[in-house]
Amino acid sequence: MPGREDIFQKAMNDGHSAAWDQEWDNAAAAYRQALQEFPDHPKALNSLGLALYQLGNVEEALQIYLNVAKLSPDDPVPMEKVAQLSERIGDLRMAVDAALRAGDLFLKQRDTEKALENWVRVTNLNPENAIAHSRLAQVHEKLGHAQQAVREYLAIASIIQRAGNSDKTKEMIEKALSILPNDLEARQAQTLFKTGQLLPKPLRGKGGTGPIRMAQVKQLQKPKASSGLDPIAEARQKALTQLAELLFEFSDDSPTAQERKGLSAIMKGTGGLSLQQSEQTKVIMHLGLAIDAQTKGNETQAAEEFESALEAGFKHPSLYFALGLLRFKGDKMESAQKFLQNSIKHSDYALATRLLLGQILVSKLRYSEAGLEYLEALKLSDAATVPAEKIDEVSQQYEPLIEAHENQQDESILRKVCENIHNLLIRPDWREQLHKMRDQMPKQEGDMLAPLADVILQAQSSSVLESMNRINQLARIGHLRSAMDEAYYAMQYAPTYLPLHMLMGDLLAQENREADAITKYSTVAHAYSVRGEVVQATKLFRRIIQLSPMDMVARNRLIDQLIARGQVDDAIREYLELAAIYSRLAELDMARKTYTTALRVVQQGNASHDWNVHILQRMADIDLQRLDWKQALRVYEQLRTITPDDDLTRRQLVELNLRMAQNDKATKELENYINYLENQNKNEIAIVFLEDMLKDHPGHLLLSRTLAAQLHHTGRTDEAIVILDHLGESLMQSGSKQSALEVINQIVLMNPPNAEEYRKLLFQMQNS
Repeated sequence: MPGREDIFQKAMNDGHSAAWDQEWDNAAAAYRQALQEFPDHPKALNSLGLALYQLGNVEEALQIYLNVAKLSPDDPVPMEKVAQLSERIGDLRMAVDAALRAGDLFLKQRDTEKALENWVRVTNLNPENAIAHSRLAQVHEKLGHAQQAVREYLAIASIIQRAGNSDKTKEMIEKALSILPNDLEARQAQTLFKTGQLLPKPLRGKGGTGPIRMAQVKQLQKPKASSGLDPIAEARQKALTQLAELLFEFSDDSPTAQERKGLSAIMKGTGGLSLQQSEQTKVIMHLGLAIDAQTKGNETQAAEEFESALEAGFKHPSLYFALGLLRFKGDKMESAQKFLQNSIKHSDYALATRLLLGQILVSKLRYSEAGLEYLEALKLSDAATVPAEKIDEVSQQYEPLIEAHENQQDESILRKVCENIHNLLIRPDWREQLHKMRDQMPKQEGDMLAPLADVILQAQSSSVLESMNRINQLARIGHLRSAMDEAYYAMQYAPTYLPLHMLMGDLLAQENREADAITKYSTVAHAYSVRGEVVQATKLFRRIIQLSPMDMVARNRLIDQLIARGQVDDAIREYLELAAIYSRLAELDMARKTYTTALRVVQQGNASHDWNVHILQRMADIDLQRLDWKQALRVYEQLRTITPDDDLTRRQLVELNLRMAQNDKATKELENYINYLENQNKNEIAIVFLEDMLKDHPGHLLLSRTLAAQLHHTGRTDEAIVILDHLGESLMQSGSKQSALEVINQIVLMNPPNAEEYRKLLFQMQNS
């Protein structure tokens, strides 16, 4: 039964809207709904693939693009995506095959730039791929890129020589010399060949380092099908994968990398990942050597290389965790503890970090502190066994248990707590064990879930929890003063129980005592942050912002917590809201500075790079408001690199250059965009673009002549001549004779039916 077009279109529109707002979960859900109507629709599949990639679901995104490639075998884009995603997961064979195919398909569409880009990708992954070098050599030769063609022919000669084909090797060297007879490398190759020596092997390009390291990481600690990894091993894998991905980003020499370099220029002076080139080179080198060393089991060298990357200015939670773990394994506990403190807030590494810190403290016989780390680890793992809506409830029940543990003096009990939690969690099947434990726990009254720590500690902290229930009941029926009295009473028994203080803040907010509520929330948020409990701290800062949207301090602290936890997309949304507030207050410098910081966070975090366009557009708007045309031009030039088909960006580039009296640059920008649209077979869009610009610049010489040329190119010569006639008359009236001559000559070249009349007019004007 065929799908319904109306449901499909609505779902697609919903998906595009969500994607524009960076809400990738919603976008993916909408595209899936669209595919229920038309399961093999290429556009819907492509859109879903992009959404899944933005969500980090690389494996599923790859399967989607493989499906699109089968449905649209002549479309190079999905095949290119397959190559890129295969690199990400370390499947280099598939990446090479897909990139080769994508290059061939792009060449069929006469998009030589994209074809070359994909074949270069192949040689970066496999420098000895003769097919890719052959394609590159032929295309470079046809395009007149002599030096590049010679380099590729010599690479083919080297590969063929090692395969034992002397005649073909000689032919390739002679081919290179026929293109550039005096090329030093070609002459050296000829000498080596004649003397029976091997030619140098082709070198791997800059973009190949990241994928190679990713492939190495995927081979580390591959679990058997029947088992998994313990939390520490899982975090290790995640850290190495993230570092390989970051190395991927740093070492990439693709157009995306050029985009990033342009962004770094715009972010100049903001710190972060906009490292100096020398520092960036060091980071790439040390990260690559560290991953290579771990692959070979040399953990001491790996740790030294990671430390060198840190010293070169690269700071990331994955690096801190990987380094802390290696120092722990090397029995350097003080060093390990120092590094691990920098990864404890990140959601990817919090559980494993707590477990490692617990082991370090046990080794120092500090059982009370170790027990606290183990209990925090159990709290994090316990949250994974309950429904999402119950996570806060279960987590809060750990508070009185942790407080009771802090008052415990019996060393044997403290040691037993550490041993019990360690044995429960440091095992490959830890998730299954937690689920079994929870299933075996006695059911409580109502739907309230007990923490797993109750089983391990055999502790009862019910009095505080009962007080919390009474406070909530009183608040629900509007007895806020009585609820607050009950809270003060409970504080006598649990003065440091933070959920109780949070509840008191809620009561103050309900009484409209906003200032007091904000003070209480701020204090509790700070306490949670110090303890490394970013989720609770984040929640409280959000409450403060709800009460006082203009509280800049709270919003900045919220952003810090979100970044620490790795919720970079959420942090960027807060930056954008903060910048919008500054804009409303007419503090444009602060607004732009905030956007610049957000842009840096996008570059250094795991955020969607689609944010780049959104942020840059806001920055450009501010530059235009401040009449800083030069800076606005730089931003729009970067936007053009990222989104070459964006009509508004292209228009602003032409407008700004005209405004700054840079007519040559304006002409070049206009020509580049029109050529781009022509190459994309979008001639009608080019015409609409030019017509819109002429509405704001009626009679403009450059725009009028370009529009006329475009109309003539699409067969609308009569309309083109009308425009040029009016333009020529206007130029004659204003005394611009030379420009008028050029316009009339343009009409003659279009060869209209009355071309002879225009030739006579042209002759008269030239001789008058």
